[in-house]
Amino acid sequence: MTIDQRGSTGNQDRVPALLAQIAHLELAGAEQPVFERSVGDEIQGVVRDAPAVVEIALHALRGGHWYVGIGVGSVSLPPHASPREGTGTAFVAARKAVELAKAAGSQVPLSVVPGMMAGEAARGVTAGEGVQACANAEAVLRLLGRLVQDRTEAQWRVVDALRRQAVPGKSPGRHGSQKHVALELGISEQSVSRTVFRSGWQEEWAARPAASMLLGLADSRVGQPREDAAAHQNVHAQEDVSAREEPADRIEGDT
Repeated sequence: MTIDQRGSTGNQDRVPALLAQIAHLELAGAEQPVFERSVGDEIQGVVRDAPAVVEIALHALRGGHWYVGIGVGSVSLPPHASPREGTGTAFVAARKAVELAKAAGSQVPLSVVPGMMAGEAARGVTAGEGVQACANAEAVLRLLGRLVQDRTEAQWRVVDALRRQAVPGKSPGRHGSQKHVALELGISEQSVSRTVFRSGWQEEWAARPAASMLLGLADSRVGQPREDAAAHQNVHAQEDVSAREEPADRIEGDT
């Protein structure tokens, strides 16, 4: 992931704050990803788990201060090494992705790009499936990003409190206690309920697994050998032939 500050010229440096926030996020996976400043007002990190990518991306989009680029591809990085020491197609793709995010105009400034390079194409990579999978993941993440960016401060106070009340290991979209949140914030349960509805909180947490699944699918498709895809197609072709032959066999048996 490459995340660059929006309007950094003449603006405050928000990199230290974002790095600290990412370090304290509750992320899926056994290994906490390391993010570092790469150049200027930009940070970079390698994230192995798709749900963690979703969490970090939505957190960065929340404040409206960041362009988010997600590169899907290969990574070569020694254990405990700095992301700046890494190589691979994912780094190239993340760079392209953040530039596309900057060119998104009025759209949510996030892009997902597959790490397809000429060398991989020569070895028989199925580029089409990887490109489409990344486009699908990007579309869902942008929808989620719109929900996140459009929330008011009052709505964030409620949904943040809901998340604090969530049962460990469970989706905060379902298990947050609205009654406890109302008591914590000193408002009525009806106000909490209305705010949750208007904020799109339930919709966000229902769609997060879909975004994670699509990123995982993209990861599995980027760099898939063509012979594997061809074998998969052959299986379907054989099934189709069997399906076409089956009625004839039944007719012959009936006669």
